[in-house]
Amino acid sequence: MDKPECFIDTESGGKLYVKESALQILQKIEQPVVVVAVVGLYRTGKSYLMNRLAGKQTGFALGSTIESKTKGIWMWCVPHPTKAGTTLVLLDTEGLGDVDKGDSKHDSNIFCLAVLLSSTLVYNSRGTIDNRAVEELQYVTELTECIKVKSSNNEADDSGEFVKFFPSFIWAVRDFTLERKIYGNDATEDEYLEFALKLKVGTSKKVMEYNLPRECIQNYFPSRKCFTFPFPTAPENVSRLEKLDSADISSDFLEVTENFCKYAFEKSEVKKLKDGIIVSGRVLGHLAKNYVDTISSGVVPCLENAVIAMAKIENEAAVKDGLEIYQSGMEKLKDTFPLELKNVSSEHQHLSSTATQTFMKRSFRDNDGGYLKTLEEKINKLFDEYLRQNEEASKRQCEDLLSVLSGPMTEKLKQGFYAKPGGYDLFCKDLEDIVKNYNSQANKEVKAEEVLEEFLKQKSVDSKAILHADKKLTEKEKKIKEKAVLLEQEIKVKEEKQRQLEEKMEAERKSNEERMRQMKEKMDEEIKLQREEAERAMDSKLREQAALLEKGFKEKADRMKEEMEEFKRQNAERRGFLLATLPNMPYLSCLFLIVISQT
Repeated sequence: MDKPECFIDTESGGKLYVKESALQILQKIEQPVVVVAVVGLYRTGKSYLMNRLAGKQTGFALGSTIESKTKGIWMWCVPHPTKAGTTLVLLDTEGLGDVDKGDSKHDSNIFCLAVLLSSTLVYNSRGTIDNRAVEELQYVTELTECIKVKSSNNEADDSGEFVKFFPSFIWAVRDFTLERKIYGNDATEDEYLEFALKLKVGTSKKVMEYNLPRECIQNYFPSRKCFTFPFPTAPENVSRLEKLDSADISSDFLEVTENFCKYAFEKSEVKKLKDGIIVSGRVLGHLAKNYVDTISSGVVPCLENAVIAMAKIENEAAVKDGLEIYQSGMEKLKDTFPLELKNVSSEHQHLSSTATQTFMKRSFRDNDGGYLKTLEEKINKLFDEYLRQNEEASKRQCEDLLSVLSGPMTEKLKQGFYAKPGGYDLFCKDLEDIVKNYNSQANKEVKAEEVLEEFLKQKSVDSKAILHADKKLTEKEKKIKEKAVLLEQEIKVKEEKQRQLEEKMEAERKSNEERMRQMKEKMDEEIKLQREEAERAMDSKLREQAALLEKGFKEKADRMKEEMEEFKRQNAERRGFLLATLPNMPYLSCLFLIVISQT
C-alpha cells in the first residue's frame, strides 16, 4: 500500500462497519501479519509514530488543531522491515476522549477492537505516567465487559485467560520532561513504568479503585514496555512536525523514536488466534468483520466464537483451494487422454498430495478431520470421473483401430470369401492376424481387452456361420473351435479388470499415506503452537506471581497460582477432546496417538 486506507468507519447512525475496499486489500495478503495498533487520547501525536513505523515521514493524517484528526481505524500494510515473508499492518485509531463524539461507548469499542486485532498495542499519552494518566486508561478496566474468551462462560469472569491472547503492551509517553528517578535513584523507562503500575496495600474502596487499572494492565498483557519521548522541537514547529527536516528535530527525540521502532520491529510477534493459530492478512480481514459485526449488533465479542467462525470460513475455502489445484492439473492431463492407468494414477497421487498441502496451509482447527475428509471424497469423486473419461477415450481409440485392422476381413465377408471348404481356417487365420496386430498397437490401452472382447463377440456370429458351413470339420471339432477363442479372451478381460482394480487401490493407498504424513505434520505444528501459547501465558503469570509475593500480596499470588493450575487443566482437557473426536477416522486416530505420545 502506498498510503493508509480507512479500515473501520462509522455510519451516520453511529454503528461501526468494515470498509469493503480494506477487506479486498487484506484478502490478497496470504502472508502472516504483525499488527501494531496505537491508541490514546486525541491530539497526542499517535499518527506520527505510525508513520515512522511505516518508514515514512507522512501518511497517517497529523492534525494541528484541537480536533481529532483520525476517525475510526485506519490501516497501512507494508512489507515487514526485518521479518521476511511477513506483512506489517499498522492500525491508527481514532483519538479517545473527543468531547464532540459524546459517546463513551464508541471509545470503548475502538479500544476493544485495537486490542482484539493487534499483536502489539501502543498506548500513547502525554506528560507523565501519574495516577491521572493511568485513570485515563480506564478502557482497560472495561475489557471484561467488552470481551469474552469462551462462549459457554456467559456470566463467569474469564479475564484470567486474557494474557493468552492479548497483545504485547507499549506505553509511549510523549513530551516527557521529568527526570526518571525513583527514591532519588536513576531509573530505566521500564522501571519507571513498573513503578507507576505498583499496587497499594489495602482493601479500602479507594485503594481498590487505585489498583484496578494497574492490575488489569499487569494481568491482561503478556509483556510491557515503556518509551519516554522528549519534546520533538520548539512549540511553534510541532504543528508541522511531519514537514520538518531531521536537523530541526531534537536528536534525543529521534533517538527514542529509533529505539521505539527497532523494538516494535524486533519484539512484535505475528498475530495469533486462540490455540496459537497464525493470522494472515486474509484472516485478519475476516476477523475484523466478525468482531465489528458482533459489536454493532450489541453482543460482546467472544474469542472462541471468532475462532470457530474463522475456522469455518478458512476450512471451506481450503477445501475449495485444494480442489481447484487438483482439478486444474487433471484438466491439463485430460487433454492427453487416453493414457495408461498407471500414468493417470501417478498424476492423481501427485495432484492429490499437492491439493492436501494447499489445504493444510490454509486450514486450522479441523480437529475431527471433517474438512480434510470432504476434500478427499471430492477428489476421489473427480478421480473416478477422470478415469471414466480416460476409459471412454481409450474405447474410442481402440474401436477405431479395430475398424481399420478388420477392414479387409469385412470386405472378404461381403464377397463370400470364407464360404467354402477350409474357409473357417482361413477366417481364423485372418482373425488371428487382426488380434495380433491389434495387441501390438493397443496393448497399453485401458480398454484394449474389453473392446477386443466385444469385437470377437460380434465376429462370433460370422465365425459360427462359416464354421457350420465348413464340411472339412467334424461336429466335435466345430464345438471345440467355436468356444476356444471367446473363452480365452474372457479370461484376459477378467485378468485386466483385476489388474486395473489393484492399480487403482494402490494409488488410493499411497494417497492416504501421504495425507496421513501431512496430517501428522499439521498436528505437530498445532500442538507446538498450543504449547508455546500456554508457556507464554504461564511465564507471564509466574513473573507476576513472583512480583506480587515480593511486594507482600500473598492472597493475589495464591489466586494467580490457581489460575496457572487452571491453565494446565485446560491443556489436558484439550488433548482429551481431540482424542475423543477422532474415533470415526481410524487412520487419524492412530496418527493422533503417535503425536500425543511425543508431547
